[in-house]
Amino acid sequence: MVHTCVVAGCRNRRTPGTTLSFYRFPRDPERKQRWIAAVNREGWVPNDGSRLCSTHFLSGKQVKNPRSPDYVPSVFTSDPLSPEMKEQGALEIPDKQEARVEAANALLFLQGQGRSVVAEWGQEEHPEEREQKAAVEESASSSLSTDEDDDDDDDDESMSDSKKGKFAHTCDAAGNFDDVLKALKKENQTLRESVDKMSLSENSLRNDAEKVKFYTGLPNYFVLETVMWLLAPHMDGMKTAKLSKFQQLLLTLMRLRLDLRNQDLAYRFGVKVGTVTRTVHQMVNIMSSTLVPTAVFWPSRAELRKNLPAALRTSHPDCAVIIDCFIVPFEEPVSRGNQQQRVVPSSQGVGTSSNVLKYLIGVAPQGVVTFVSRGVLGNVSDKSLAEGCGFLCKLLPGDVVLASRSLNIADSVAARGALFTIAGSYQGEAHGSSAGSPLANTSSETVSVQRHVERVISMVKQRYAMLTGPVESPFTTVSERTSNLSTFDKIVQVACALNNLCISAAPLE
Repeated sequence: MVHTCVVAGCRNRRTPGTTLSFYRFPRDPERKQRWIAAVNREGWVPNDGSRLCSTHFLSGKQVKNPRSPDYVPSVFTSDPLSPEMKEQGALEIPDKQEARVEAANALLFLQGQGRSVVAEWGQEEHPEEREQKAAVEESASSSLSTDEDDDDDDDDESMSDSKKGKFAHTCDAAGNFDDVLKALKKENQTLRESVDKMSLSENSLRNDAEKVKFYTGLPNYFVLETVMWLLAPHMDGMKTAKLSKFQQLLLTLMRLRLDLRNQDLAYRFGVKVGTVTRTVHQMVNIMSSTLVPTAVFWPSRAELRKNLPAALRTSHPDCAVIIDCFIVPFEEPVSRGNQQQRVVPSSQGVGTSSNVLKYLIGVAPQGVVTFVSRGVLGNVSDKSLAEGCGFLCKLLPGDVVLASRSLNIADSVAARGALFTIAGSYQGEAHGSSAGSPLANTSSETVSVQRHVERVISMVKQRYAMLTGPVESPFTTVSERTSNLSTFDKIVQVACALNNLCISAAPLE
């Protein structure tokens, strides 16, 4: 059947060899009215044989997408053209018109791809929802094909090769997007796991006892969690936006354990140096008032005798404590409270330098620290240290105080009704007259006492390297007027408390 375009002035016909397409008027009333208005023939109504040629569409064909400019014909000319000119105009679209067509098609393509990408990256749909959507789309496409495909002429019944190529390319692109998305999700998961392992957080330490031991000195995460549980109620007043309570505790333990500089910790936790300094001082104060009284305490005499090691049951059944002094160097000489630089040095002390801090430490025979003094300058005598730190107040009449070497405190201990004894293989004449203590017991059972306290002190220093010094000057100033304790004094006590939470590695057996 020969069809002629119904547009006034257009004489295009459907003849053999023509490249033009001819379209029926759509059945949709709204769209049909828009086509009639575009033809602009007053009082004219199309019938079943009315056709519109493809030269009246920007792209040379009608498009069923309502957003497309070719949803309604829009190319009309007032001058009648010959069929030859019509044919040529249908094939050669002006440059500006072609640019508009390409821009419109690109916009439609991007809109479609954007919806697919949003669907991919959005919330995943359930299988039932996908099936329902597929059914709706299938029914919609089938209805469109029955309503409008029948309206088109023979040229719309089959898809051209260019259409098939674009459709296949789109399908391949969608498949590639799925593969790329899966690969990106897998890579994202891998990166998250890697970051969690490298980060200093609860998750990275929870199942790694070696990591907990390296960074905190504590044996496992359970002990660390217990310490956190004990300290957390007292940390509510600490305002650090970038650090959680757990990170504040971990930062402080790493400072004590590894003796890291504040700048290093600032880089590791992503905060300022001032935040690190403030956090360490606040946490040390909290642990000193909360953890130390819980972990470092003087046991009762009944408890001591009940758990006394076999090495002392026969030789010193009334042994209450084994004492010794240790020193820590600091950066600059300090003058603290009632301590003076010029004091008569101890004749037998562990150190006489004014550039070190000296501490008296008491260890139970079971291997736990039961007493730690405040630090004094190294040129202060042992007697002055013992009498001024409160150690003698802990003793009961009949208690035996052991030491691995001579300390000039025998008279002070005897004044409390206790007995000071030097255990180990020392010559009696070196101690009997000068120190006022009895001859050393050189039996094989008491030889092990000689290095018992030294092992405990060494263990604490190895576990918390900050105790090896040198002590930085900000830590040597008195932090509280009432206690007369410096921040470093509290650090020493906290390190001993944390050491007591670990399984003792130096039992006296």
